[in-house]
Amino acid sequence: MPLITVSMYPGRSESQKQEFARAVTESATRILGAGESHVIVVFEENEKNNWYQAGKPL
Repeated sequence: MPLITVSMYPGRSESQKQEFARAVTESATRILGAGESHVIVVFEENEKNNWYQAGKPL
C-alpha cells in the first residue's frame, strides 16, 4: 500500500488538493501497479516559518 506524504505551505484549495491527489493516485497505480483503493495521499501543511534549508529559514 503506497502512502504518499506531501509537505507544503498552507493555502491550497480543497479542489487543488483533490486534483493533485487524483493525479498522484493515477501515477501510483500505473507505475507501481498498486490498486487505486490502496493508494493513500496525506497532505501536511506547515507554516513557512517551520521550513529550513541548509540551516537557514526559507
